[in-house]
Amino acid sequence: QVQLVESGGGLVQAGGSLRLSCAASGGAFSNYAMGWFRQAPGKEREFVAAISWSGSNTAYGDSVKGRFTISRANAKNTVYLQMNSLKPEDTAVYYCAARRTMLAYTVDAYAYWGQGTQVIVSS
Repeated sequence: QVQLVESGGGLVQAGGSLRLSCAASGGAFSNYAMGWFRQAPGKEREFVAAISWSGSNTAYGDSVKGRFTISRANAKNTVYLQMNSLKPEDTAVYYCAARRTMLAYTVDAYAYWGQGTQVIVSS
């Protein structure tokens, strides 16, 4: 079973950048597709980005395309989310998730979840 721990959240001004990290343990990391989701207060959890086990395929939610980049380092059992040009509407708790086989876009497709890291973007 995979355990996931996110880090890197914080408070940033609009237009700024943050890089989130998600460290995995307890499983063969390179066997898992990884995803990032976010949830703002009063809203449903939203797909942000996903990456295949090899890193060769990525996908992004429409609201973050061109601003966020997902990547992974299998040798470090870590997946990253580089967030640039941040907006106040990016404020949310960001969650890392893992699933075996192909990347996916929905919450229900992912079996393993981290506890989340808070990102606050001030205007």
